[in-house]
Order: sequence, then C-alpha cells, then structure tokens
Amino acid sequence: MQNYKIFTDATCDLTPQQVEECDVRVMPMEVVIGGQSFLHYPDEREMSLKEFYTRLRGGETATTVAISMGTWEQVLEEDLKNGSDLLLVIFSSALSSTYNNAKMAADELKEKYPERKIVIVDTLCESLGVGMLTRMASKWRAEGKTIEENATLLERIKLKIHHWFTVDDLGHLRRGGRISMATAIVGQALGIKPILHMDGEGRLVAVGKVRGRKHAIKEIINRMEALAEEPANQDVFIIHADCPEDGEALRQELLSRIPVKSVTINQLGPLAGAHAGPGTLAVFFIGKHRASLNF
Repeated sequence: MQNYKIFTDATCDLTPQQVEECDVRVMPMEVVIGGQSFLHYPDEREMSLKEFYTRLRGGETATTVAISMGTWEQVLEEDLKNGSDLLLVIFSSALSSTYNNAKMAADELKEKYPERKIVIVDTLCESLGVGMLTRMASKWRAEGKTIEENATLLERIKLKIHHWFTVDDLGHLRRGGRISMATAIVGQALGIKPILHMDGEGRLVAVGKVRGRKHAIKEIINRMEALAEEPANQDVFIIHADCPEDGEALRQELLSRIPVKSVTINQLGPLAGAHAGPGTLAVFFIGKHRASLNF
C-alpha cells in the first residue's frame, strides 16, 4: 500500500465503521442550531443526529460553517512534519469555501515543506457523493496507486457520481434561499415534492417535481434507471434524514426494478441536513457524465 494519508470532510456522511475501514481522516465541521455551535464528527460525539433533526422539526434553524484556512493549515502540518504526503477529497467548491480554504492552506504549506506532496480534489459532490469518492481513493491506495494516479482517477470519475434527492419539507429550502416563500407555501399545500440532483458544476439544482412522497421515491429510481451505468456491478448508496422507513421504501423500490451489487443505507449528516431538512432522501450511483446532461 502507498504511504500517503487521505483526508476528507464531515459532509462525506460515512459511518465510523466505514471511516475505519477506509483508514481516512475526517475533518469535523461546525454547525450552529438555535444559537448553539457544535462540531460534527462521524460518531456524532457533540450532538446526535436524532437530537439535531428533532430540533429542526421543532422549528429551530441551523447554519453551517466552512473549515477555515487556519484550521486546515494546523491539522495538515502535523502529518507533513511526520513525513506524510496528503490527498484531500473535499466537497463541492460551489457550495462552500472549504475547498478554497484547503487550497490556500496547502499553497502555504508547500512552501514550508517543499519535499512533501499535497494533492487536493474538488469533488463537485456532496454527502455520500464525497463518501463514495473517499472510499474509492482508499481502495486505489490499497491497490498501490500513487497519490498522483489516485487523484487522476478521482478527477475522471467525480462527475459520474450521481446524487438524486427529494425533500419532505419545502420550508427548509425556502429558508436556505433555494426557493421563494410563495413557491414553498403553494408547494406544501399541494404536496409537491421537488426532485433535485447535483449538476456538472457541483450545485444542487431542482430538475422536476411530483405530488406525494411515493411518487417522489419512484421518480428518483426512474432517474437512476435512465442514467446508471452497469448497475449490476455497483455498490449503491441511499441516505435519509431521520426517516429510516422511507429509506427502506426507497431501497425496496430500487431492488424491485434495478439489479445492483449492493445497497447501503446511511444517515444524512447535519451539514447537508441543515439546508435540506428532516425527511430528505437520496440515492447515489455511478452513471452518465453529469456535465453532459440537460434537464
């Protein structure tokens, strides 16, 4: 196995067991809810996801804070001092300054440690899209790929990682500025459920809408059916925001229609959950290049 370390951030939504299996380091990220600040780690040590979503359902609002340049610099320098090269797999630069802050920190540290390598990948993904790429990076490192080869493979596949979402409560998208108040009010009254995906520029965009939760679940799988490449060879991921029954319903719909290698269900963390809200559902898979799609 190549001797370099892999970092990602807490948006990856990997479980502690998955993080351990991958042998990667996950940078915690700050969330503020109801005026209370906490750092989100995969093991939920400062606030459980159950408490977080219960508070959102109770009417509290949440915001997220990017990882600062100073924090990146401090953490990365520890490993550089110990002689490690570093591969950073970071969530979409279109959604946060976390990537740009990591890049500025890396530029500073490269001058201080010119013999070391720091390679950063802007995944243009979020949530388990980042998690999937982190798992791939770990696998390729174990197979002996150099840090440069690993980064090249990640760059080639990152825009083939599909994220198809639906949300249960349009109010959270409205508070995040994604839709207007009028759209949210009318949509809620009519039971409208938006269908969203991550586009070729790493932005979460609405591409359709249906009436009712069951139709939303079917529509997500319709999109996967149309876009997935060789699904029978894929490990597919589903994520839910405190709605495990709906996560299972999505899994059953998927398995009844599309043969896949495996399906893993994780929980949506507070970084994306703060903006999408409880009841969010998503499926992640490898498919047609996202930049080539027009909706």
